[in-house]
Amino acid sequence: MEFKELGIIRPILKALNEEGYTNPTPIQEQAIPILLDRKDLLGCAQTGTGKTAAFTIPILQHLFNSKEDYKGKRKIRSLIVTPTRELAIQIDESIRTYGKYTGIKNTVIFGGVKQRAQTDALNRGVDILVATPGRLLDLISQGHISLQNIKYFVLDEADQMLDMGFIHDIKKIIAKLPFKRQSLFFSATMPSSIVELSGKILGKPEKVTIKPEQATAEKVEQALYFVSKPNKSKLLIHLIEENENASVLVFSRTKHGSDKIVRQLLKANIKAAAIHGNKSQNARQRALGSFKKGELNVLIATDIAARGIDVSDLSLVINYDLPNIPETYVHRIGRTGRAKASGIALSFCNQEEKAYLRDIQKLIKQQIPVIEEHPYVLDENEEIPLAPKPTKNQRKKSTRKTGNQQKVGEQTTNKKRKYYPKRNK
Repeated sequence: MEFKELGIIRPILKALNEEGYTNPTPIQEQAIPILLDRKDLLGCAQTGTGKTAAFTIPILQHLFNSKEDYKGKRKIRSLIVTPTRELAIQIDESIRTYGKYTGIKNTVIFGGVKQRAQTDALNRGVDILVATPGRLLDLISQGHISLQNIKYFVLDEADQMLDMGFIHDIKKIIAKLPFKRQSLFFSATMPSSIVELSGKILGKPEKVTIKPEQATAEKVEQALYFVSKPNKSKLLIHLIEENENASVLVFSRTKHGSDKIVRQLLKANIKAAAIHGNKSQNARQRALGSFKKGELNVLIATDIAARGIDVSDLSLVINYDLPNIPETYVHRIGRTGRAKASGIALSFCNQEEKAYLRDIQKLIKQQIPVIEEHPYVLDENEEIPLAPKPTKNQRKKSTRKTGNQQKVGEQTTNKKRKYYPKRNK
């Protein structure tokens, strides 16, 4: 099937042709006709499957065909809410690309930067607003944004919204939307909490699910390294040096871990940068821009910050830490092997992460091939070290903070605290 068979208008088709897009992806083929028919949609699809185009193209077409007579400033008629700044920027760029011949105006707002440029754009008038929750509510409270004219609402990456603690913000935003609207709800995973949230946003939606394991098995070459936690950085350096000039996206589970990996790589004279929620917006954009341009070959990212990274010709994805949610693994390695390209994803696994590995392999219904010959092979008999006993000063400090008194009924007794070394599980 081709895009022109989906009933898409000529101005949008012209823009798609210029980008070299002829055939829709599965999510686009299934979702676009539903959305053009003005039905609500509940979509389950990972980033990289083309869902941004799946929801932006119908919105652009509806707005173009409405032929409203603008008198004065344009009013916001479509709202797209997404969790991260990077993803918001990417969606805004996609709208600009697909809608460049429609005359539709769009802008993006997010936190971490001064609001003046964003409010100036809003004051000039826009049809489509892409926003992160915090900055959206902030500018609503200041009177810069009204949602009373919204006809098309999109909640993207809903699972990450919940993971980042945005549930209360989302409920506040939904309460401000007109009852009569078309609503679109997208999530890479669909746990019960997401289904419950979707029920509060959607009426009787059509459902489209693109199974992530298909993208995993068919497009991405995977391999697994068993390696101890202390040797992970050494193995990473070894692989980067073996794949000189390759663009490498490395996933860390935590922000602190991302920064630590960067420091270790810099000591080995490997230029790298990290992006995560604690980095300023300018720092994140500089690092991502350098990575996309090829000026920086190694980028370390947390899962949340990586939403919105869309880099063509990404050579290698490395899971420095295995994720504790198996669907996240699929999402991570989907950063490579995008569209029709092939990709390579390598994963490190220590003793503590073997349970995560079992869950991942159960989800993708395949055993990830193990690389048995490498310089830092995990010793199966290697003992996990005990946590060191607290020093005398640490014990005194802890006692000062918590106190030794413990109430039992109406009596007060003094109990000496006992310290035991904690065993890592």
